[in-house]
Amino acid sequence: MEKRDLKEKTKRIALKIIKVVELLPKGGLKYSAFRNPHSAIRNRGFTLIEIIVVIVIAGILLPVIIVPFVSGVKGSGKPEMVTTAMYLAQQRMEELMKFDYSKSPELDPTALTAYTPTGISGYQWQWQRLYVDSNFTIVGDGIQSTNDRGYKKILVRVSDPDNDTYEVYSIVTNFP
Repeated sequence: MEKRDLKEKTKRIALKIIKVVELLPKGGLKYSAFRNPHSAIRNRGFTLIEIIVVIVIAGILLPVIIVPFVSGVKGSGKPEMVTTAMYLAQQRMEELMKFDYSKSPELDPTALTAYTPTGISGYQWQWQRLYVDSNFTIVGDGIQSTNDRGYKKILVRVSDPDNDTYEVYSIVTNFP
């Protein structure tokens, strides 16, 4: 009996399918649920669960993306500060190097000066001139004329707005 019932059900289903297919237009379906702009499925929108999942994923991924970017932006001004500080140090060094070794009071040995403004906001500089020997080590206190071995070391130090310091030094000789 079961086989007979199964055959009957199969025939009924097949007849229903044939009736549905006969009702369809000859050219086939013009619209489907995905192509029809007036479809109920299309106008449904996002579910609350889908929106929550997107927010959680964004909450996890955004910090991973933004933190390195912010760090990069913060540090992007540093090369400019270094360049400005080194420019100022070289400028002051050139001003001091243009003088004659023994005939100019601008090259008289002095201890490290206090920081003074450079003229560019946030930057300060200081310098010193000391007597050194041929190995460039300071002779005595480096300031007394009895320590003169024919060499003077000029040091220029520049501090940037972040209080990082940059130094440039040169040796000036008394020899022709």
